[in-house]
Amino acid sequence: MKVKDCMCKNVVFVKPDCDTEECAKLMCQNHIGCIPVCDDSKKVVGLITDRDILLRTIGCGKEIKNTPISEIMTCNINWCTPETDVCDAEKTMSNNQIRRIPVMENNKIVGILTLGDLAKNKEIDTEDVGITLEDICHCDKKNAE
Repeated sequence: MKVKDCMCKNVVFVKPDCDTEECAKLMCQNHIGCIPVCDDSKKVVGLITDRDILLRTIGCGKEIKNTPISEIMTCNINWCTPETDVCDAEKTMSNNQIRRIPVMENNKIVGILTLGDLAKNKEIDTEDVGITLEDICHCDKKNAE
């Protein structure tokens, strides 16, 4: 199965100069915890999560209204293409402990693949998704027992 078969195609994104408060409102309105940060050509230049907002602004004493996303976003992100095999995307997510991965085509964002997308797809083995989640969370089965 290819990423294009299960990715979310309706992607909300912000520009690097977007202020943190506006980004947080977009997350709330769209019920999402992560937004890609794109330049004018829709190329992903970073990623911002609700956790980033909490820890990198509020946790550091920064003003949420006056802090541009570019100051707190994660750069050097992993991404995949619509033609990437889902198993390869899962490996990337596992190896890098990430729950979401932008999907790029011709240097433009065309979707986002989340752990939730994988979990709700009936064609994907739920055991594989569970293993991916364990890897992302760095869970140790031996210590959990």
